Amino acid sequence: MCRSIKTLYNFEPPATEQEIRAAALQFVRKLSGFNVPSKANEETFNRAVDEVASTAARLIESLVTTAEPRDRVVEAERARARSALRFGGGPSA
Repeated sequence: MCRSIKTLYNFEPPATEQEIRAAALQFVRKLSGFNVPSKANEETFNRAVDEVASTAARLIESLVTTAEPRDRVVEAERARARSALRFGGGPSA
């Protein structure tokens, strides 16, 4: 799946409409193979992004869990640490 699509559920603060739309755009890009659609496909592409974003928002709003919400700052730091281990980097690289 697209590595750039991030988990949006059960975070504090909750996912924004912009984050949901960005994930929907990445999903539709992956499915269609278009980074930017042609004029002939633009309306269909944009409609698909809107529909996926709407469905994703409803999904996120409908899910329930007993787990504590994850902190965005903490999760971002963990992701940076994993990336540094995987690809090298950091101050000494």
